[in-house]
Amino acid sequence: MRKEKVIQFGEGGFLRGFVDWMLQKVNEKTDFNGSVVVVQPIERGMCDQLTKQGCRYTHMIRGKEGVEVSEIDVISRCVKPYDDFDSYIALAENKDFRFIVSNTTEAGIAVNEGDKLTDRPASSFPGKLTQLLYKRYELGLGGFVFLPCELSDDNGIELRKCILKYADMWSLGDGFKKWINEENIFTITLVDRINTGYPKNEDTGIDDKMLNTSEYFHLWVIDGYEGLFNELPLDKCGLNVILTDQIDMYHTRKVRILNGAHTSLVPHALLSGYDTVKSCVDSEEMLSHIKKCVYDEIIPTLDLPTNELLSYADSVLNRFANPYIKHYLSSIALNSVSKFRVRVLPSILEYIKRFDKVPKTLVFSFARLIEFYKKGTPNDADSIMEFMKNASVKDILANKELWGQDLTFLYDEVSKYVD
Repeated sequence: MRKEKVIQFGEGGFLRGFVDWMLQKVNEKTDFNGSVVVVQPIERGMCDQLTKQGCRYTHMIRGKEGVEVSEIDVISRCVKPYDDFDSYIALAENKDFRFIVSNTTEAGIAVNEGDKLTDRPASSFPGKLTQLLYKRYELGLGGFVFLPCELSDDNGIELRKCILKYADMWSLGDGFKKWINEENIFTITLVDRINTGYPKNEDTGIDDKMLNTSEYFHLWVIDGYEGLFNELPLDKCGLNVILTDQIDMYHTRKVRILNGAHTSLVPHALLSGYDTVKSCVDSEEMLSHIKKCVYDEIIPTLDLPTNELLSYADSVLNRFANPYIKHYLSSIALNSVSKFRVRVLPSILEYIKRFDKVPKTLVFSFARLIEFYKKGTPNDADSIMEFMKNASVKDILANKELWGQDLTFLYDEVSKYVD
């Protein structure tokens, strides 16, 4: 009989295809022997269906590598705070619980000023969490290790800030705040895996309403504490999990290589008549463009070991070629100006700084971005689209509000490629 060791806020496809899939392997390959209790963080969700099938479901991994199917039985039960708040709060009484994982979206780590301690439950995720933690504190029990999977910078730090804000709002006392800070560990994490959920309109031959699908690639980078893998032996299972105190470098790697490849590709590809990421990697012309951006101009600006960067870049191109994922360029094109500023412009500036010359393919991508806003079908704020469409190239480059600085020093190179 497994002990319930993990409380999981969220029952969606990502956590079931990422954390629960990993914990399944941990149980199979180590003596961890732990199970997960899922908390449904919103009023309506999928816990009823999950409970109906004994909290078991099928996970299918699909990619160029093939197809891999496994049954996941790591979840012991589901708890729905909106239907049974008492069962939710009772989780605080179980001494075996050690880890709390969550994926409530970036917007989930936020405070609702209208929440009250007496709500059954509080509306926000941190509010519900504070209610549970305060009960745990009152019982005199130890704290938790938090492994938030929300895609936001410093997710664990921001979650702790929200809890402490609730402690002040609800006058829970200095003793509780001290317990939060000293008895609980809030890790910062970076997660990366495309989970494509239930395969609608496909005949998989599998009768499972909670069937979940994902790509092969997975990465969990954790800025935690030295003994984490002693308690949760993720490192013993062949999983791509990294424990580090340099998570910023891995975040930069993902933003510059994975996201940067997307953003430097999309305007050029859309203007050239392509519709999906896979159609681009299937094209010799577009694949050459991606490779020049990533291998020749982005990787030389990053500081992780070269073999790690090349391996990651190879995995990115492999993911782009996944025949089971139809990633439309038009969806990636949303807010392309702000994405370019964050994902690609830093590579251009760092390349110039290191090599005293412009990265020609990335600058070409910049020119195609401008041309896309002038002649293509951008999807952005009205004010940005109007400015980009009507302003001169020089005025666009000079717009500090868009780029954070005056970029007219790039005018000679950029203007070569704009009609």
